[in-house]
Amino acid sequence: MVTIRLARGGAKKRPFYHIVAADSRRSRDGRYVERLGYYNPIAAGGETGLLMAMDRVEHWLSKGAQPSDRVAKLIKDFAKLAKTAAPTEAASEAKAKPAKSKTTKAKAK
Repeated sequence: MVTIRLARGGAKKRPFYHIVAADSRRSRDGRYVERLGYYNPIAAGGETGLLMAMDRVEHWLSKGAQPSDRVAKLIKDFAKLAKTAAPTEAASEAKAKPAKSKTTKAKAK
C-alpha cells in the first residue's frame, strides 16, 4: 500500500521533512515513489514553511494512498493557506500589470 508521509532530513536539532508517496513497507527515510513537497517546522521570517504539489497529492489520494496523521493535517492547512492566499495574489497581480491601452495603431502603407 502507498502512504503519503514525512521523510526526515536536515541536520541534528534542525528538522526538515520531505512529503513523499512511499510504499508502506519501506523505512521512514528510505526509497520513495514520488516527492510531493516539503515541510520546514522551524521556518522563520520570509522562509516558506510548507509547500505541496496539490495536484499530485490529489492524484495519489485518488489512487488509494493513505496519508499519515500529520500529513493529513498539513494537507488541510495547506489547502486553507492556498485558499486565503489566492485572492491576495490575484489582487497583487492586477496591481502589478499595467492596463492595456485600447488605442490601435494604424498600419502604414
